[in-house]
Amino acid sequence: MGLNWNEIKSRALLFSKTWADACNEDSQAKPFWIDFFEIFGITNKRVATFELNVKKLGGAQGFVDLFWPGVLLVEHKSRGKSLDDAVDQAIGYLHNLPERDLPQLVVVCDFARFRVRRLATGETVEFELKHLHKHVKLFGLLAGYKVQDIRSEDPVNIKAAERMGRLHDALKASGYSGHALEVLLVRLLFCLFADDTGIFQPAQSFRDFVEERTAPDGSDLGPRLGQLFQVLNTHESQRSKNIDEQLGQFAYINGRLFEETLPMADFSTAMREALLDACALDWSAISPAIFGSLFQGIMDEKARRNLGAHYTSEANILKLIKPLFLDELHAEFERVKGHRNKLFEFHKKLRQLTFFDPACGCGNFLVISYRELRELELKVLRADHELSAHKGQLTVDVHGLIGVNVDQFFGIEIEEFPAQIAQVALWLVDHQMNLRVSVEFGLYFARIPLKSSPQIRHANALRLDWHEVLPAERCSYVLGNPPFLGKQYQTPEQKADLARVVHDIKGGGVLDFVSGWYILAGQYLQGCTSTQVSFVSTNSITQGEQVAVLWGEMQRLGMHIHFAHRTFQWSNEAKGNAAVHCVILGFGPEDQAVKTIYEYEDIKGLPHAVPVKRINAHLVDAPDVLLNKRRTPICEVPEMTNGNMPNDGGKLLFSQAEKEELLHLQPNAKEWIKPFSMGEEFINNTPRWCLWLVNCSPSQLRSMPHVMKRVEMVRETRLASSRATTKELASTPTLFGEIRHPKSKRYLAIPKVSSERRQFIPIGYLDIDVICGDKIFFVDDASLFTFGVLTSTMHNAWMRYTCGRLKSDYSYSNTIVYNNYPWPGFAGEALSDKHRTAIEQAAQCVLDARAQFASSSSLADLYDPLTMPPALLKAHQKLDTAVDAAYQPSGGKKSYASDAERVAFLFELYQRITSLLPAPAVKKTRTPKVIES
Repeated sequence: MGLNWNEIKSRALLFSKTWADACNEDSQAKPFWIDFFEIFGITNKRVATFELNVKKLGGAQGFVDLFWPGVLLVEHKSRGKSLDDAVDQAIGYLHNLPERDLPQLVVVCDFARFRVRRLATGETVEFELKHLHKHVKLFGLLAGYKVQDIRSEDPVNIKAAERMGRLHDALKASGYSGHALEVLLVRLLFCLFADDTGIFQPAQSFRDFVEERTAPDGSDLGPRLGQLFQVLNTHESQRSKNIDEQLGQFAYINGRLFEETLPMADFSTAMREALLDACALDWSAISPAIFGSLFQGIMDEKARRNLGAHYTSEANILKLIKPLFLDELHAEFERVKGHRNKLFEFHKKLRQLTFFDPACGCGNFLVISYRELRELELKVLRADHELSAHKGQLTVDVHGLIGVNVDQFFGIEIEEFPAQIAQVALWLVDHQMNLRVSVEFGLYFARIPLKSSPQIRHANALRLDWHEVLPAERCSYVLGNPPFLGKQYQTPEQKADLARVVHDIKGGGVLDFVSGWYILAGQYLQGCTSTQVSFVSTNSITQGEQVAVLWGEMQRLGMHIHFAHRTFQWSNEAKGNAAVHCVILGFGPEDQAVKTIYEYEDIKGLPHAVPVKRINAHLVDAPDVLLNKRRTPICEVPEMTNGNMPNDGGKLLFSQAEKEELLHLQPNAKEWIKPFSMGEEFINNTPRWCLWLVNCSPSQLRSMPHVMKRVEMVRETRLASSRATTKELASTPTLFGEIRHPKSKRYLAIPKVSSERRQFIPIGYLDIDVICGDKIFFVDDASLFTFGVLTSTMHNAWMRYTCGRLKSDYSYSNTIVYNNYPWPGFAGEALSDKHRTAIEQAAQCVLDARAQFASSSSLADLYDPLTMPPALLKAHQKLDTAVDAAYQPSGGKKSYASDAERVAFLFELYQRITSLLPAPAVKKTRTPKVIES
């Protein structure tokens, strides 16, 4: 157990009096500094070297008066000598020291005066010997009191991971791999951290052990580490009486961290140097919240190339934990902090809370949650101390009062290595917080040996019964960041895992992998009323076809959404980090009167909180309705249809150059080549062509051998397919796989995929001669009224909240977006001719504004937010006014503050319209036919 500050100050006062008259460097400097170390409880005379031979700047030999590698360098002078000269001399020694040996503190002294420089910051403090007791905290690292400003963006995190990476690579290359390598690295991580945070005393004990007790060639490093691990796992009372003194000074750690006996690793000179290089870093500054992910990254060479891009930022984690529990706990603390009994009960409550991350990875969410809970407990201790001081009680029993502990945290992780890291990361942040408490109250506090452990289970969360990890009735909060994987990205094993969870859910095959955690959380909380859940997810689960499938099941399980962060960009500042568009949802079995939606004007910016009474599955303050796929629109409007699907292996399609080449070889093919457009070509006005051989007679076809060659390639491509339906299409190789072409002279084209940057999906009219592909929806013979409503802000707002996403782009759907869209005039109030005419006229103005730029600009140009012509923008604003006015007889507003406000109104309207529809016909159950043998 370390000394408290009062004891250290008392010792410093006694030291000042004892050495008040000392003046001679030669005879008194060495005992002076031996005595100085004893102020901080360091009685081991081996921590530092006196008179170390070092080359000075310029090459001359010199002798450092006292040197403790990585910790302290002292230049001592006789009383009255110049401290400036002493500083110059000390700094001169630094230039020829290995980087890993550079000290944290440089001290010069002439018995009567001290001058202390912190090398990392350049901060310098000078004081007299008689005032040493006032400045002892400068030397806090010697007594284990060392609190860093822990920052996730601190480069030391990257450096630490890189150095561990080099050690990992060297060990793996030597043949030491798998489970043993992972456990060894986790143990070394703990030892490196313990060396700089007072767990091992004196400071740098582990480094000194490696440097002084192992051979330079590394030949005995493996066995010596094995010996050290055995010591760390053995209580002091059970160790051999003949144990080496340097080994015997290490504290008993416990926690089962050093329990397993590992195979012996063989080290080389370079590998020993790599370990010592890692020792040289200041591990007290490491952020356990992100280091776990960085540390895991060293195991993957591909991930390591972009080290720093694979962790979750603290800011994003706080977006989840603050509304889930932290804000409420802080508010409660403010209410009770002035009342002793209420404060006691609140502190007791903190100790009883439990946190469960069923996809914990390296423990980021658990670590930040634990740190914040300990920060709150520190506030409780301060408040209690202040209340005690008023009653004359000036001391605080920190050891008895610290209640929050790592055993309140539970997790499941499918990979063993990150599961081990998560457990150690929680211990590391626990000790960092213990140091905070130690400095705050001047009483050294460390939980060594480790008596409490986080409960991190190495298992598959989609197959494990969560109650085995933590019974739901004991769980306060479920939280985390489960993996997001769309159905096309899931491995066969992941598909099987998810199928096990969703097999009874109709349409469950469309669900993202993350949905498994939502459904299991809902099942886990059956019978519990107070437990709350919050997960980070891709926004796919609140848009498109997944919504009705997932949230239909969640509603069946009795879950209510309590808070939601609408779509924002989930990323950190690391270079090359791919941004993911995410939402955060908080939910539980108990409904709440007041809920909160966090809105983002800029998805890369900060949110603002909006109190609401309802949050539906589309994250709108609107009725809790679900949009199912519909074959026909809910309103009497024209049908929207898929375009033609070639299914030709590209053999019926041409670029401009390929078309010209074919016509050069086959001039008579001209009448069979038609303009062709997928969504991308439509938006960008890119020329593309296709062979449209509908009604082409056999004789005409045989007169075009180059066309015949392409038709033959279509047949071969289809025959080679593994799908039976595609093989069948080989019998009609002249035709597109699916033909759905408009019949009127012009039709309205709606691209299926459009950039999220655009305020409006670029839709427009195409002539009958243009063959639309299957990346376009079309409305045949669409009126100006139809065009006007579909290109309005009202419809585009509905689209943004209900469509699916392809990456971050909008993925329009006729069955979800169009067929569920509530048009004006269908909720009992007929649309007036005045409103219809106003919309048609405004729609024509939009087309006229486009026409001004048609010869030089594509729809992509016209609808880019940066290049949209003012005339077109003004036309759209006029159209919006007309469309909004048409909704006013149904309860719509004259103007709307946001898309969310528009969509909330549209959901109300949707509910009214669908309540007027006839009930869907009940499908008759077919009786299975029995075939008798």
